[in-house]
Amino acid sequence: MLLCDSALVAEGKLFILGGGWSVTGPDPAPSALALKMAIPYNNDARFFHWEIFLEDADGKPVILNSAEGLRPVEVMGDIELAENPEGANGIPVDVCLAVNVPPLPLDPDTRFVWRLTVNGEPQPGGTLAFATRPAVEV
Repeated sequence: MLLCDSALVAEGKLFILGGGWSVTGPDPAPSALALKMAIPYNNDARFFHWEIFLEDADGKPVILNSAEGLRPVEVMGDIELAENPEGANGIPVDVCLAVNVPPLPLDPDTRFVWRLTVNGEPQPGGTLAFATRPAVEV
């Protein structure tokens, strides 16, 4: 996982702008998560559900106001591997995801963590910490 300004997946490849930062703000700004997963292929497990949650430094979900009321900041989706993916002879299948995030009103001078699960299980390398800068006194 990589924090960036924006990301796009095209032809199975990640295209990343402004990647590799870990401090933002204090004002809300758009951002993105670029993910490359290597999923082991076997005919019994072709369907995968992924979820990405934003948590505070204490591991609690970040709750923000939305059109539906107060909601945790989370993104989710499903992956279905082709029946016979190219190159699946004993090697993992590359899956790239680009999750573009609108500006979030996060507290200044605070640490956060994006956490990835696949089929409800935490993933190696599936956490990404970042912080917001302190508020600027005017």
